[in-house]
Amino acid sequence: MSGTLWGIGLGPGDPELVTVKAARLIGAADVVAFHSARHGRSISRGIAEPYMRPGQIEEHLVYPVTTETTDHPGGYQGAIDEFYEQAATRLAAHLAAGRDVALLAAGDPLFYSSYMHMHRRLADRFNAEIVPGITSVSAASAALGTPLVEGEQVLTVLPGTMPVDELTERLRETDAAAIMKLGRTFPGVRRALADAGRLDDAYYVERASSTRQRVLAAADVDEADVPYFSITLVPGPTPTTGVAALVGGQHRGAPTNTSEPTTSNAADGESAGAAGEVVVVGLGPGAADWTTPEVTAALDEATDLVGYTTYINRVPERAGQRRHASDNKVESERAAMALDLAKRGARVAVVSSGDPGVFAMASAVLEVSAEPQFKDVRVRVLPGLTAANAVASRVGAPLGHDYAMISLSDRLKPWEVVAQRLSAVAAADMAIAIYNPASTQRRWQVGAMRDILLTHRDPETPVVLGRDVGGPTESVRVVTLADLNPDEVDMRTLLIIGASTTTAFDTPEGTRVFTARRYENA
Repeated sequence: MSGTLWGIGLGPGDPELVTVKAARLIGAADVVAFHSARHGRSISRGIAEPYMRPGQIEEHLVYPVTTETTDHPGGYQGAIDEFYEQAATRLAAHLAAGRDVALLAAGDPLFYSSYMHMHRRLADRFNAEIVPGITSVSAASAALGTPLVEGEQVLTVLPGTMPVDELTERLRETDAAAIMKLGRTFPGVRRALADAGRLDDAYYVERASSTRQRVLAAADVDEADVPYFSITLVPGPTPTTGVAALVGGQHRGAPTNTSEPTTSNAADGESAGAAGEVVVVGLGPGAADWTTPEVTAALDEATDLVGYTTYINRVPERAGQRRHASDNKVESERAAMALDLAKRGARVAVVSSGDPGVFAMASAVLEVSAEPQFKDVRVRVLPGLTAANAVASRVGAPLGHDYAMISLSDRLKPWEVVAQRLSAVAAADMAIAIYNPASTQRRWQVGAMRDILLTHRDPETPVVLGRDVGGPTESVRVVTLADLNPDEVDMRTLLIIGASTTTAFDTPEGTRVFTARRYENA
């Protein structure tokens, strides 16, 4: 029998606003599918992550274009139509094989959602069912704390992409309005509000229900700082007095997740106008003893902790400290949330494993901090013990001479670049520390790496496999490059590939490995 296509409405952003039914179906599905732009960061997957389970197949549907130009012969629409056809084909293969597919949709699946494009292409061949979700309109109204319409008033939902003249006319005719799809359209939206005489009554809500929520008067919004996930509301009734207090308040944000309370007013007595600080810290690879005293002090002083759930869970809980845990694939969003909290006066610690500057959060935070809106936020980076150094110490000194660190993940860079760097470093005769070698969805790269290295290295080259070093399931083994088995490597494993001067020898305490600091002819 064919599988079922589930259109899963996730709500506006807060994972606690996912319905009970949606959460159950996400966890039960054989396949979880989600969209993202080419940067690879899926907001929908981030919302659904708490309800997913290990072993599920993930279908990442990456738009070829969003707002940029394209050289597709059919132009922008041609590129998008082709993408939807290809995406439908991928999902159809799972459905035909009897696998249930949960296709994630922020908000509601049939309310300005990409889900409808898959529904049109698949519902005539497979069973398709919709799980409705809370829309951003409802979440924004809740954030504003005032009714949108009452009695016989009419609410009109408008896309900000409409021509300004038409948008102006519709705003004049309706009692209340919700304007979506803002982003780069906001200057035109604000002009239409002004021309319709509705600007003074309009409010702006950004990322409703999330920990980065903001509520402002529409007239006060910086046009250069409007994300796509924002909405403008023009309530029909006279707003309650609470709206004026909310919009004029110092925080202008109210996360609704009870595990992540609002930072209303400044954190711990700081003045509301003063920016706080972001400190990016490295916990070390596993053992608590490997976290430096400097990092421990920064964690104790922080009002807010931001990081991947697994790393946040390694930090002891402290009364009054807010913890903002998220999926491991949303680095930029996590960085922006940390900087936004600090901008409002919080002292934020962004938590990484190992060293934050080695395939971790330091670069993401610094990249986002270069945006003009965060120019007054101080950012510091505190070092941590790297996984490479921890694994090396367990066998001796395999990194005792020149070495390179390479991530085998092709999520943020193409495999061709990874392969080119592996070949170049191998040819340069340096030891290599391999991070992110494999995952449940990414299995072939270790074998491909081994084949590349064998074109430059002796098959007897020592290879160290360190798994969960410093953790409760630690294991460290030494094999030869020729005997490296990809099936014995997972995401918690770090590999160290020796150079021509690397030697392995047996001792009563186990195998020891070192890379000589001199060449024989030196």
